[in-house]
Amino acid sequence: MTSTHQETTPAGPHFSPTHWSVVLAAAGRADSTQARDALEKLCRNYWLPIYAFIRRQGRNPHDAQDLTQEFFARLLEKHFLGDVQRDKGRFRSFLLASVKHFLANEWDKAVAQKRGGGRAPISIDAAMAESAVGFEPADTLTAEKIFERRWALALLDQVLRRLREEYARDGKERQFERLKPTLTEASRSVPYAEIAAQLGASEGAVKVAVHRLRQRYRELLRAEITDTVGAAEDVDDEIRNLFAALAG
Repeated sequence: MTSTHQETTPAGPHFSPTHWSVVLAAAGRADSTQARDALEKLCRNYWLPIYAFIRRQGRNPHDAQDLTQEFFARLLEKHFLGDVQRDKGRFRSFLLASVKHFLANEWDKAVAQKRGGGRAPISIDAAMAESAVGFEPADTLTAEKIFERRWALALLDQVLRRLREEYARDGKERQFERLKPTLTEASRSVPYAEIAAQLGASEGAVKVAVHRLRQRYRELLRAEITDTVGAAEDVDDEIRNLFAALAG
């Protein structure tokens, strides 16, 4: 990072049709491999909010792991598309309504099966999950509020992961790690001169790099949210919901 030219943010990949819109488009029709793959990816990325919701319902860690695995196993079964309703325009809303229904009607059967009947459609990091849930102020937040907050954090984690991968592909992971603190609300306190010294660049070059990093972050945030809503016009409203959940 010795010149402004070298600091150009890596170009993002071409984004395929959104994951949730693919699922919605396939609902009510024959099973779609593309839709199943899209739903499976969404489930892998957003299992933690479901685990947190189940834990807040009073389940112990072992039962919560079983229930989370069983819930996603059933969601990914062959005929899942027939149960997707188009009025559930956002994956977040669909997922919360689905797990509530699951817990109300099927939780006792699921717990009776060993580790979801041997099915493990997603990988659950039990230690990480408990650590994440442990930070929730359980005495004030409802299960729904915890779900919304964990959803927002999981989504931002996905955005950060995608951004890091882009920089890593261009051999700029060190640059990313030095600039990453500038993405937070406390970024004004980040000393650009110190970052410049660490990267062997001018302070002006760092400012340019930070601007590009933030711009790409915003682009990836919109792309990630677009993957979880059924229509483009829902993106801005979902962004507002995201930050409301973090502030609440």
